[in-house]
Amino acid sequence: MPGTATYSHLTKHPLVATFRTLVWIEVRHFHGWRCSECAWVFNASGPPEGHSLKEMMENYERLRDKTFAAHVCAEHPKATKTKPLIVQAG
Repeated sequence: MPGTATYSHLTKHPLVATFRTLVWIEVRHFHGWRCSECAWVFNASGPPEGHSLKEMMENYERLRDKTFAAHVCAEHPKATKTKPLIVQAG
């Protein structure tokens, strides 16, 4: 699986990188590829193009890898769990 080094603009050490990879996920409403470091997911804009199954698979993987490499993790933050608001009647 391809991996991409992401350099944080927030760090004082520009050579510090996080290594992100494509991860296959299967959850209730989505089966597909996502980034290991953020909430980015790959959504193909349509069916794969090509004249053969092999060509369609290659085009799909090329598009997936290109969009994965181009995404910025800071633009797709992971959701944080929030504590429930507890209201006491009084």
